[in-house]
Amino acid sequence: MKTLSRIYIALILLFLYAPVAVMIVFSFNSGGSVWVFEGFSLDWYKGLATNSSMLTALQHTLIVAVLSAIISTVMGTAASVGILALRKKFTRRAVMSATNIPMMNADIVTGVSLMLLFVFVGSLFGLKESLGFFTVLAAHITFNLPYVILSVLPRLRATDMSLNEAALDLGCTPVKAFFKVILPSISTSIFTGAIMAFTLSLDDFVISYFTCGHYQTLPIVIYNMTKKTVSPDVYALSTIIFLAVFVLLILYNTLQSKADLRRGIRA
Repeated sequence: MKTLSRIYIALILLFLYAPVAVMIVFSFNSGGSVWVFEGFSLDWYKGLATNSSMLTALQHTLIVAVLSAIISTVMGTAASVGILALRKKFTRRAVMSATNIPMMNADIVTGVSLMLLFVFVGSLFGLKESLGFFTVLAAHITFNLPYVILSVLPRLRATDMSLNEAALDLGCTPVKAFFKVILPSISTSIFTGAIMAFTLSLDDFVISYFTCGHYQTLPIVIYNMTKKTVSPDVYALSTIIFLAVFVLLILYNTLQSKADLRRGIRA
């Protein structure tokens, strides 16, 4: 059974990562073929520096990802504190159910509904273009919030609130007690939630496609290229993004392991 399980795991890993491995290998191909490796070269990586449309789309993607991660992390942390403060279990469950809807809902449904909302609001204010940077940013914050809340709330529940009460008894204001006592204990979960929000925003296509307007992100530009042909410099850029996300994933798992270890020690 152990041999079969190892073969099964190996096949799964091969199925998942073989396409990525092929992409990485051919990003160093001196030719433009995806079938024949003609020789090692960094030409496609050098070509990224002169591809203005690709660099602009990457800049748009990074701006939206960073801002949505920061804003959703702040809002998600505040929402977690508010949810924990709710006294009635029914109200808390109702809020959590509403919070999980963007995460459980199909991306195309979320994208279409947000597009209709933004177009409707834009028509109310008489805007010529209802979709753009701010609509993409708002959409990314919307689907990032549940992930941040699910990252912060369990750690917040495991925090010893008697320390916060002790700080209040010693003269701290509620805000000061939160930043001095509660925030340091949940900082790891907040950071992991921010990393998750950043990676989700970096990778999103469907919701961005319906809410971007003329402000196109990198996944949309690459998708438009597939209608004709994908140039090999896309392989190089995708390799760089994959390695960056891979590093963030390692960092996320490391921080999560440390948080679980601390939680186990305190328990």
